[in-house]
Amino acid sequence: MKYIIAIIQPSRLEAVKEALSTIEVFRLTVTEAQGIGRQHGHTEVYRGHEYHINFIHKVKLEIAVDDKYVEPTIEAISNAARTGTEGKIGDGKIFVLPLEEVVRIRTRERGVDAL
Repeated sequence: MKYIIAIIQPSRLEAVKEALSTIEVFRLTVTEAQGIGRQHGHTEVYRGHEYHINFIHKVKLEIAVDDKYVEPTIEAISNAARTGTEGKIGDGKIFVLPLEEVVRIRTRERGVDAL
């Protein structure tokens, strides 16, 4: 089993959800996130004063999958989260971590059965 964490642009969330549903990955957790990467923030003007905004708004997806779904999940997220044909800085990242154990609280099922 693997634990996949993807950081994507908020505007790409619906496209990523649709792409995941086509490969039958329906269970995920979505969290609003902020971060600093290559974009280095941006400048905004509020009431005549200029402010540098360091943190960029992103969406964090957390998905636990069986090993056979790892590559299809990565491909689905990569294709749906990319902006344009070549992609742009700020499209996001995908992290894949080993997942030792999963326990469904209600039934106490463990492992892949709990996913």
